[in-house]
Amino acid sequence: MLLLMAFSGPSFLHPSSASRLNPLLFTKHRRSFALSRFRFRRLHQRQLAVAASANGVFTSPEIAKTFDFASEERIYKWWESQGYFRPHYDQDTVPFVISMPPPNVTGSLHMGHAMFVTLEDIMVRYNRMKGRPTLWLPGTDHAGIATQLVVERMLASEGIKRVELGRDEFTKRVWEWKEKYGGTITNQIKRLGASCDWTKEHFTLDDQLSRAVIEAFVRLHERGLIYQGSYMVNWSPNLQTAVSDLEVEYSEESGTLYHIKYRVAGGSSSDYLTVATTRPETLFGDVAIAVNPQDDRYSKYVGMTAIVPMTYGRHVPIISDKNVDKDFGTGVLKISPGHDHNDYLLARKLGLPILNVMNKDGTLNKVAGLYCGLDRFEARKKLWTDLEEMGLAVKKEAHTLRVPRSQRGGEIIEPLVSKQWFVTMEPLAEKALRAVEKGELTIIPERFEKIYNHWLSNIKDWCISRQLWWGHRIPVWYIVGKNPEEDYIVARNADEALEQAQKKYGKDVEIYQDPDVLDTWFSSALWPFSTLGWPDETAEDFKRFYPTTMLETGHDILFFWVARMVMMGIEFTGTVPFSYIYLHGLIRDSQGRKMSKTLGNVIDPLDTIKEFGTDALRFTLALGTAGQDLNLSTERLTSNKAFTNKLWNAGKFILQNLPTQNDSQSWDSILSFEFEKDDCLLKLPLPECWIVSELHSLIDVVTISYDKFFFGDVGRDVYNFFWGDFADWYIEASKARLYQSGGDSVALAQAVLLYVFKNILKLLHPFMPFVTEELWQALPNRKEALIISHWPQISLPRQASAVKKFENLKLLTKAIRNARAEYSVEPAKRISASIVASEEVNQYISGEKEVLALLTRLDLRNVRFANSPPGNVDQSVHLVAGEGLEAYLPLADMIDISAEVQRLSKRLTKMKMEYDGFIARLSSPSFVEKAPKDIVRGVREKAVEAKEKIALTEKRLSLLRSTAPVPDC
Repeated sequence: MLLLMAFSGPSFLHPSSASRLNPLLFTKHRRSFALSRFRFRRLHQRQLAVAASANGVFTSPEIAKTFDFASEERIYKWWESQGYFRPHYDQDTVPFVISMPPPNVTGSLHMGHAMFVTLEDIMVRYNRMKGRPTLWLPGTDHAGIATQLVVERMLASEGIKRVELGRDEFTKRVWEWKEKYGGTITNQIKRLGASCDWTKEHFTLDDQLSRAVIEAFVRLHERGLIYQGSYMVNWSPNLQTAVSDLEVEYSEESGTLYHIKYRVAGGSSSDYLTVATTRPETLFGDVAIAVNPQDDRYSKYVGMTAIVPMTYGRHVPIISDKNVDKDFGTGVLKISPGHDHNDYLLARKLGLPILNVMNKDGTLNKVAGLYCGLDRFEARKKLWTDLEEMGLAVKKEAHTLRVPRSQRGGEIIEPLVSKQWFVTMEPLAEKALRAVEKGELTIIPERFEKIYNHWLSNIKDWCISRQLWWGHRIPVWYIVGKNPEEDYIVARNADEALEQAQKKYGKDVEIYQDPDVLDTWFSSALWPFSTLGWPDETAEDFKRFYPTTMLETGHDILFFWVARMVMMGIEFTGTVPFSYIYLHGLIRDSQGRKMSKTLGNVIDPLDTIKEFGTDALRFTLALGTAGQDLNLSTERLTSNKAFTNKLWNAGKFILQNLPTQNDSQSWDSILSFEFEKDDCLLKLPLPECWIVSELHSLIDVVTISYDKFFFGDVGRDVYNFFWGDFADWYIEASKARLYQSGGDSVALAQAVLLYVFKNILKLLHPFMPFVTEELWQALPNRKEALIISHWPQISLPRQASAVKKFENLKLLTKAIRNARAEYSVEPAKRISASIVASEEVNQYISGEKEVLALLTRLDLRNVRFANSPPGNVDQSVHLVAGEGLEAYLPLADMIDISAEVQRLSKRLTKMKMEYDGFIARLSSPSFVEKAPKDIVRGVREKAVEAKEKIALTEKRLSLLRSTAPVPDC
């Protein structure tokens, strides 16, 4: 199929472009190329035929003004329908495999998702183009607490409570919700261009993964690594379950510090210690009073006992511990190990008892005596009132608290000692530590190795049980009528559990399953291998794609998820589950603040895509550095949207300047160039040899950066080459071939434009897949889709001498452009010039005088090349472009000297008045001594700047007057 594209002229820049390629080619109000009428008419009449995909996906009646973001979904569906996301299997090539961090099934797309999708898709697309079998395995997490909360709230809106439905019916409702809404996050991830193999998508509660979870639990228990015990956990009174550390968010909040008297037993009535606490309601659980051994105020009391208020005279020991902060409150600390993490650890170290005064719903229990049944916060108020009446309340003072709140419900989390299931982590952690030490696992950036090592070296046992209904049910069965702490069965299913129970307790035994479910992170820890078929290690996917290559995720879950995957992978498969860990930072707003609904600074990825396009968003996110937080702003997005438009306009320009498809003679000429060969490069003219050499260097640098995961460097290098070298310089230089030289030069320029642009599209495709594929599909003589095209070859020839020579041409061009701008020369006006340099330099610059004239708007008939200055140097602007390269521009060609002298004279008078004002202020002692230092410094800087401008203006006036003396006005 052929796509016919009509055009009216070779316009390249759209008014919305961020900058102009060559400002000398445009008027102030309209950016139109300065072409001869004959050439414009000839181009206007030409039609271009280019190839399009056979199914019409990329067909349009003409090249659009800008890239249409709405086409992104169409392109994505085409990729997916062609099977490009599925890996081809090649047993001789090591595959590249990533397991996607499974987003919560309840989730909707946020910038964190956009970040990991972008980075992982970049890796996948790059390796796919490199020819490796590439698998990016997607899926979603069942998100125990989050999903159960969503459904509970839905039921509450119908007036139904979870307990009224019962476990089976409630779980059925959750599955119904999942089937209806669970695909939302998946469809949104597709919108970002994620080239996952969706035929292998998994859900952490599907049959295969559930089988893996049960098998993992059973094996860990068989190895003595799972046990039931009491430990302090983060307890959610509203959710009625333990929650992980990751699901607890701490916030700085205004609170109160309560000062309470504890009488010293055996002392006088005035002998007491004052304790400062933020939680007086937990005093019923006090088991000791602690002071610092270096605190002389209280040393005499150590070894005695104190009487806990409102407990009918219960005595607790007064102890010393170096961890007590002498400067906090009164320096006296109450030890309540049932309700404080630090107190709990201290109690275990010293062998102190643990008292729990809290019910699981957040009310006080019978240990609190008269306060039993009161909500924890109500009890606090009543207790303080009673303490005041008893004369034991000293004072209250304002205090800033670090409050732990549930990430899900926002309630205050209660530290609570509870009976739970745990995994013994130390033996697992030792193997994970050795994996990094031996180089089997590489963490990017390297500095996170210290954090990884610190966490694993100080690891605590993992609480894996949750008091929920939605999740993987713990595969433990208890015996009716027996002690559940001693008599239980761990089995893969109920039948196996009953069979074991009958062997031990007889055929009439009755069993019931533990009501709790496993922590969501437990199933997530198995993700890299459970999704590939484990525990069936003969599964084809497991044999082909495990261990995986890369794990990419946020650095904030290095311990909660990544380290656990490493431990479980080694434990169950004998190898690390991946070779590399790439950690990205957080996305923050333009001011570096964390995005939150409260601040109103959340940037929605889907809204961003509608306004700026997916490619601009991806490019912006990918420019960050591994492990570093990224400040996201609309300014950055706007800039990269302009980059997308620039690519589009470059493609439009190139396509509009290619021969028609049936012009076989012209295409034979274009295709005859073999830029990958040395002899071809040596024969190229300077601009072409320069741009091809720079491209070949870029391919090497960018490929190395891709291989090292330096994605920010990739983006910046390709951006700078495309915009700075190709668009700003070569495309402009090519117009001398396309519109002036004629003959073989036209085919040469067309061939170079096409060759360089094709390679730019390849280098950029992993970052900006949509616009690059759309442009690629419009190019003639392409063999396959860009997504599966071959990566550019490295170590191609380049000519360093051509690069140096063209840099001189650029320096000369910039010097002339700057002079034109400085003297306000009209853009369309052509001027004369004398170029002074050595014979060698003049030879290669004069060889490209048409290019120089085009780029600088010189009068080609009046450009002189010599090795000495012209005779009229006093009447010319002298430019030093570089060492041994100068130019002289006759003033009379550039401006109306008389008018310019008058203008500058008036400007000089005004400048001197401003300068005198600055000097007057600085001469005033009252100003210099009394004004703020930064104000005085600012005036001094302005004075220096004004003096420099005066000197420059006087020098220019002197030159102008010597050229054509006129009376001052």
